[in-house]
Amino acid sequence: MNIRRQYSLPNCTLILEGLSDGSNPHDFRPPLTILVNAQCQFMGVNQRLEGGRAFLESLAKTVNRYAQECLSGVHYPLENESNDGDHLELVALADPSLHRLIWYPAPELHQAPVSIQLSTVQLFDLVEAVDQFIADSQTLPDFSVKLQPVPRRYRQPDEPLAQRAVPAAFGLLSLAIAGFAIYFLPLPNVRKPANKPVAPPTQTLPPGNTSPPPTATPTPVNPR
Repeated sequence: MNIRRQYSLPNCTLILEGLSDGSNPHDFRPPLTILVNAQCQFMGVNQRLEGGRAFLESLAKTVNRYAQECLSGVHYPLENESNDGDHLELVALADPSLHRLIWYPAPELHQAPVSIQLSTVQLFDLVEAVDQFIADSQTLPDFSVKLQPVPRRYRQPDEPLAQRAVPAAFGLLSLAIAGFAIYFLPLPNVRKPANKPVAPPTQTLPPGNTSPPPTATPTPVNPR
């Protein structure tokens, strides 16, 4: 039974074609257990990369390793790995937004190496396509990529504790100097606000009455 799996991203498409072992013929989505051909195509690039199992394994390993280097900023050469046969290589360029993908076809194909310049967007679409394939349990269930930690001799040296403590020491010293200077600043003179004169109470007249209120007239006292 021929099976085709396609993992499409805006800038990269990974297509796997193969066969199923037929262990469960009634399976709605039978697993692809035998790889016949793998193709990798980039948007805007006419050249298509394709090969068999060795090509796919090299593609997955190279892409994941290069992505790890981009995220960690540490580059280290491959060790104990043969480059004979169908394999790929990713190389960083002077422009950090560009990357070169080189495909070395199998010797029996008698083809020259193919070089493709990728942008960072195309590169990470390729990473995503490979990750989707690896996460698909119905496609090559026995396939896996083992990522190894960066060898210790290629790690960037840790900054000595004394150098890491210098910024903190300067911060504490600046804080102490600022507090010492504030201690000798003169205290500001605080003046009490002057008492405002109290305005005499006013009497409100009812509407329509503009005449002043009547005043009491003293009553004369009759002499006895």
